[in-house]
Amino acid sequence: MMNMKVGRSRTERISGTTCAYWLAGRCNRNPCRFLHTETSYPSTASYHNARKFHSFSKFEKSRPKHNPNTILNRNSEKTQVADKSSPSICKYWVNGNCVHGDRCRYLHRWSYGDGFATLTKLQGHKKLVTGIVLPVGSDKLYSGSTDGTLRTWDCNSGQCTNLMNLGAEATSLISEGPWIFVGLTKAVMAWNIQTASHFTLDGPKGRILAMTVGNDTLFAGAEDGIISAWRGSSTADSPFELVASLCDHTKSVVCLAVGGDKMLCSGSKDQSIKVWDLDTLECKMTLNAHTDAVTSLIWWDNYLLSGSSDCTIHVWAATEERTLKVIYSHNVESDVVALSGMADPEAKPILLCSCTDNSVRLYELPSFAERGRLFAKKEVGSFETGPGGLFFTGDRTGLLMVWKWLEEPRVEAASS
Repeated sequence: MMNMKVGRSRTERISGTTCAYWLAGRCNRNPCRFLHTETSYPSTASYHNARKFHSFSKFEKSRPKHNPNTILNRNSEKTQVADKSSPSICKYWVNGNCVHGDRCRYLHRWSYGDGFATLTKLQGHKKLVTGIVLPVGSDKLYSGSTDGTLRTWDCNSGQCTNLMNLGAEATSLISEGPWIFVGLTKAVMAWNIQTASHFTLDGPKGRILAMTVGNDTLFAGAEDGIISAWRGSSTADSPFELVASLCDHTKSVVCLAVGGDKMLCSGSKDQSIKVWDLDTLECKMTLNAHTDAVTSLIWWDNYLLSGSSDCTIHVWAATEERTLKVIYSHNVESDVVALSGMADPEAKPILLCSCTDNSVRLYELPSFAERGRLFAKKEVGSFETGPGGLFFTGDRTGLLMVWKWLEEPRVEAASS
């Protein structure tokens, strides 16, 4: 069940003793009368749906510029403990054959950290989940995969209510208003979920790896390095018309983001970020701080965050000369796959960073103090946020996980 609240049966415990069977990795009771944790979670306040933070100026004031090896001198005791331990999930436990039980030095659960928990798993896709969307006002969740399907999930039951065979890999997925856009090979499928009408937008070459919408324009980045742009049309054949092709990248465009002062930013395997004017669709600048493929871009207020296969996250800010410069860099142990942002129940900004070591790091901004990690059998490639503290991850095995920020203190039952 994908309920909007954590059920009582998963939160209440009769005994204050830790379950010996859970410690050995083989408790099969849910609910169990004993604790499925070694520590309890602190309380959190009510959730506020605000994706804002206003203190990135601290980066400029309190640390040397362009130095990726420094961190903010703002560590609390909890942060120091988390940074010191940095546990990893047991790969044998993941496959159900760890023989060490409570003596295992690695984690026997799908996450560590405070204030969040696994709610449920959505199983059905057979390959990489390339996009998850929860349209505004909808009680349906949509997911696309390279297994060639688009699935519709009921948010109340957690059941798949519709399976659409696309005839090709879904390589990206976004939603805007009543429209869901599915990136395919050499085309974008536009599906109006209110009228159930479908349209095919032709023109691109290769797989569509990234899409976004800005200034009433749909942008799609493809393998050949070209970004195709469509705007609304009054023709009978299609409600969209191809109006431009943006051609400055030399390799695949793998991420797009709209924000700032009418900017479209594109990240590419050519290691660059291009900044385009949304009105003129002209390239205004090229950013070259990364040394490998730029894999993810997000705008948060007036700051651009970029992740790369060079194992760094850069924070960019506008200058008086109307350019963007790196004001802070954060090193990660593995290649960055995808970034996403949301607020915790106390309205603190949290950056989710998926990496090629099959983990998702949760960073509290602006300090980049690590709040915890989520784990998967294979790397997480897509995120989505929902109401009431819900958020979703999709990984390379095809599994969707539903997570929830906790509004009240609780202990976490073991996931299986």
